[in-house]
Amino acid sequence: MDTLTHTLMGGSIVGLAHIDPAIDPMTAGFITTVVGASLIPDLDTILKLKNNAVYIKNHRGITHSLPFTIITWPLLLAVLSSTFFDLPFVNMYLWSLFAVSLHVFSDIFNAYGTQALRPFNHTWLQLGFINTIDIPMIVMHLIYFALWYIGFNPVMLFIVLYAVMALYYIGRYLYKRYLINKIKERLPDENITRVLCLPTLHFNQWRVVAVTEQAYYVGRTFKGQVVFYDRFEKIGPLEGELFEAVKDDKNFKAFTFFSSIYRYEIKDISHNTVEVRYIDLRYLKDGHYPFVCIMLLDKDDYDVQSSYTGWVYSETKLQQKLASN
Repeated sequence: MDTLTHTLMGGSIVGLAHIDPAIDPMTAGFITTVVGASLIPDLDTILKLKNNAVYIKNHRGITHSLPFTIITWPLLLAVLSSTFFDLPFVNMYLWSLFAVSLHVFSDIFNAYGTQALRPFNHTWLQLGFINTIDIPMIVMHLIYFALWYIGFNPVMLFIVLYAVMALYYIGRYLYKRYLINKIKERLPDENITRVLCLPTLHFNQWRVVAVTEQAYYVGRTFKGQVVFYDRFEKIGPLEGELFEAVKDDKNFKAFTFFSSIYRYEIKDISHNTVEVRYIDLRYLKDGHYPFVCIMLLDKDDYDVQSSYTGWVYSETKLQQKLASN
């Protein structure tokens, strides 16, 4: 989820903490610790300062893993809160554990997902039926704080809020199943092997990728109606000298590690340079596929001259990024 939603979730936990007689949850130290616990798994965002490849490959990885969720983050925050704010260690460990766990758990439901089962399993958990920025969830939390402010019991409000959110999640999941069936009905003569249906910022619009034995179909749904914009013939994986040249490139490894449905293009861009472009099909927006991996190779020996992976919304900016790498 986005930073705002995680912060609001942390604030709601402050309300729930009124059930704990050992602490005063409205102290600055407690609020700072719990809201911090709700945000700390995203500390890996600082990896952007290194480069996109490192960030993409590691974001929501180890910082969202089981050891960090259960031990590292809660223990660190409990030590800090007991040392600097004189708060009870065991209580702060448990409240921090709850806040961190809620953060990691909520991230599983969007398209990006997490590697929450590391180190036992490095698979991305991507349920993909709640958008990263989900307006109804934000509104529900704002109503929670408004009702708390005017005098309602924050503990009871928390129970009601998360009961309503549970129903909301179930509804979104069922709606996604309904859309997947609609997508299959739109392609009755195709042997569909996989369907991705991912939410957007707009409540009734979902991104769609249908994979068949022969092609990729890319589109959107609007209030339950499926519209396909692009069809790409499937081709075999990159092989031979080109694959041997790019397989160890850090940007290529990061892209293929993160992206689950993609295609590639090869084209000559000068007499001595060839471009290999990998395109993630999950993020079509306004006729453009913004998440890509580009590698420029020398035609003579296929050395990678420059490469980049990340979000690019114009070809001009992409070329600038390639030139700087």
